[in-house]
Parts: sequence; C-alpha cells; structure tokens
Amino acid sequence: MLAQFMTAERAMSGSKIPQSLSRKLWVVGALYFAEGAPYGFINITLSVYFRSQGMPLEQIGFLSILGLAWSLKLLWAPLVDRFGRRAAWIVPAQVLCAMCMALVPYYSVSPAPWGFWVLIGCLCLASATQDIAIDAYTIDLLETKELGIANGVRMGAYRVALIAAGGGLIMLSEAVGWRASFVGAALLMGVMALVVFCCPDFQRPRLYPSASKPQAPQVWRQLVEAVQGVRQLPHVWAVILFILLFKLGDSWMGSMVSPFWVDMGFSRTEIGLISGSFGAVATIVGSLVGGCCTSRWGIAPALFVLGAFQALSNLGYWLAAWPGVWRYTTYLASLGESFTGGMGSAAFMAFLMSLCDKRHSATHYAFYSMLFGLTRSLAGYLGGLSAARFGYEPFFLYTFLAALPAFALLPWILPVVRQREAVIEEIAEDA
Repeated sequence: MLAQFMTAERAMSGSKIPQSLSRKLWVVGALYFAEGAPYGFINITLSVYFRSQGMPLEQIGFLSILGLAWSLKLLWAPLVDRFGRRAAWIVPAQVLCAMCMALVPYYSVSPAPWGFWVLIGCLCLASATQDIAIDAYTIDLLETKELGIANGVRMGAYRVALIAAGGGLIMLSEAVGWRASFVGAALLMGVMALVVFCCPDFQRPRLYPSASKPQAPQVWRQLVEAVQGVRQLPHVWAVILFILLFKLGDSWMGSMVSPFWVDMGFSRTEIGLISGSFGAVATIVGSLVGGCCTSRWGIAPALFVLGAFQALSNLGYWLAAWPGVWRYTTYLASLGESFTGGMGSAAFMAFLMSLCDKRHSATHYAFYSMLFGLTRSLAGYLGGLSAARFGYEPFFLYTFLAALPAFALLPWILPVVRQREAVIEEIAEDA
C-alpha cells in the first residue's frame, strides 16, 4: 500500500500541468461551492418550499428516503474511478442538477405526483454523483502537504454554498417568488458546469488510464483492488474505528443544540443570529484556521491538537446548562463549538483524503465518508433519546466523554499518517 502511495505521489509531482497552490485552492473552492449548493437546496430549501405549498407532512418525509443517495454512493463510486475523466462526470451531473432545479416549481405538490418524486430522485442522484467526482478530483489534484489548507477552503466554500442555497434562497423567494428563485439556482449550477467544462484547471488528466468502453469484469476488478487497498492499510481496524469515533461527541451533541436553545427560552431571532448566522461564520473561520494549522504542523499533530479543542468545546454547553448560569454563556458556547468544530473537521478531512490511493480515490473516499456519515446519523438519533433520559447538563458532559475514545487510538493512527508525510519529504529530497 505504501509503495502504491509513493508511486501516485511521484506521478503527481511529475505532472505535465503544474499548478500553484493558489490555483489549486481556487479550483477546490469553486468545486465545493458547486457541491454544497444542491445539497443545501435539497435539504433546506425544498422542505420549506414543500410545506409552504401545502404538501402533506407524510410526503415531505419521503425526501429523507431519497437523500439515501449520499449514503449509498459507494455503490457506483467504482464506475467514477473506472471510466472517464472526473470532469466527464462533474459536468453532466451539474447540468442535470440545473435542469431538475428549474423544473421543480412547475409541478403541483399538494400532493405531489410520482413523476415529481422521480425528478427529485434524479436531482439527489446527480448531486451525489457530482460529490463522488469532485472528491476524487480534489484528492487527485492535491499533494499530501496541501491537504490541510485545501480542506479549510473546501469546508468554507461548502458552508457558504449551504447558506446561499438554503437560507439565502428562501429569503430571495420572499422577494421574487419561488419560481424565479429556483430558476436562479438552476442558472448558477449551469454557470458552474460551463466553468468546469471550459477552464483547463478543472481538466487535469487522470493519473491512470481509464477504460474507453464498459467492461464488467474490469469494473469488478477495480472494486476488488479498491477493497484490497483499504485492507492493506497499516492497522486498518484502528483506522476504521478512528473514523467512526473522531466526530462522535461532536455529532452527538450537535443533534440537541437547537432544542437546547429553545428549551432555555432563547428567541428565534437569537437562535437564528447566534447559532445560525454567527455560528456559520465561526465554522468557516475555524475551517480556514484549522486548514492552515494542518498544513503548517502536519496532519498527525493537527489531529491531536485540533481534535482536543473540538472535544473540549462540548464542555461549553455543559457549563451553559448549569442552573442559574450567565445567559450569555450559551452564546460563547455556540461560537466556541462552531469554531473548534471547523478546526477539527479541517484536520479530519485532510486525514481521510490522505488515506486514499489515487488510483481508487472516488471509491476510497466514498467508503470513508460513508463511515463518517454513519456515525453522524446514529449519533443524531441517539442524541434525542439520551438528552430526554439524562437531561441537558449530564448529556453534554457525556458527549465530551464520548469524544475521548478516539484519542486512545492515536498510537496506531499517527504512524500511518506520518508514513504518508514521510513520502512527501522523500519526494522533495529526490527533486
């Protein structure tokens, strides 16, 4: 596995299309803005639109079923690795997203016909496919030493897109109407597709040749090789457990933050301004700071230091839940949790990308992100049960304790990361 990684890194170093770090960051920022826009549109804007148009609650819940496309994308990620350049997947997916967005307001949704749900299903599938190809292209594009700062930019751009395609689009709809707002979102996705299609920065050739015609046995071999690559990781059991546990405390607590604000008597204006708007800004800033720290220190130290800050921030909400505590403690807890969560995520995403073999980057990253998403989903469900059983004060303390087992795995995780960072130093010396 290490030999394969070294070969891929040397191939990247010898690429015929050199790119400065600033140009790579522009590419990453643009791609992840395009990735975040459909996700925000589907998971934030559509729910508000559906209810405002009188859709029954039973049908609104069906949106979550279609959202399984992001959880199941591992099933077709090997096809993205096997066939064509990354842009050959990104551009059609973005065009399909744009077409679906533009068609949404032309359907009656009270109740919605099955044809409408097919349209939304195509939108979810196209968005998830775009995510696979963008993640793979980013991994192919970046060297390991660039993953930290690039993931900071990535998370910042993604969060800006969520705000724009979520709350921003909802506010715009009040001024110009739903139909004009959705057409505007579709035009934005169309422009992104045009940029990716025309700009050479998004057309970097694949490191390894892909098939020109579908060949089922070769597709299967691609998947088998990708699975073998994961199994050959040093201490693979510790790597998988670490991915499952690193954001456990953060995800477990996050599911109950909004209910906590409501139960503590904060107004909707306070919740939207502090936990929503200011929290989003704090996350973006934290992502950029965390990305810079990861690039400066290396992934291994950043995982430990920034992960520790991420875990300690849960104690802010624990203090805020004490009876009679100063009201503005909750403000500070929210901003601190958002800022440190962004820092920890930047290091964690850099770690996940560093594990990927560039020959199977789409499949590997889809697998690792699936593990991370599994923890987030289960922790979100258990959050409500545990907060109701124990109360907020003990619950927030338990979320801090839940973050600690990941640190017990660092003796196995850090050598894996340092191996990859050592490869970069060896390549630099050879150059």
